[in-house]
Amino acid sequence: MTEAIIGGASEVHRALGPGLLEPAYLACLLHELELGGLTCRTEIPVPVVYKGKKLESGYRIDLVVEDTVVVELKAVEKLLPIHQAQVITYLRLTGKPVALLINFNVALLKDGLRRLTNPSVTL
Repeated sequence: MTEAIIGGASEVHRALGPGLLEPAYLACLLHELELGGLTCRTEIPVPVVYKGKKLESGYRIDLVVEDTVVVELKAVEKLLPIHQAQVITYLRLTGKPVALLINFNVALLKDGLRRLTNPSVTL
């Protein structure tokens, strides 16, 4: 499934190139994935559980595909370790097995792509 998502992201990147804001890439990627027959949800709230209590934290996952893959989009100069930490935290809090971190603000999309797995979930 991650290959299909990467293919969709590549199509969006080829059409739009770098330089837009994240919401534009999200809308286009969502459309591309739905054209491919994938079920997607956007802006999924991620509560933090602290001492047994779910707390609304304001965190939102950009996209979840087929209720399995977390997709976090960026349009930044370069991906930083904090971006990967954010995605790994989303995986841990949701129990999803895999995520894609995609930075569209690059000349070649492959340079802005990271596939991350949830260390507590066996694939």
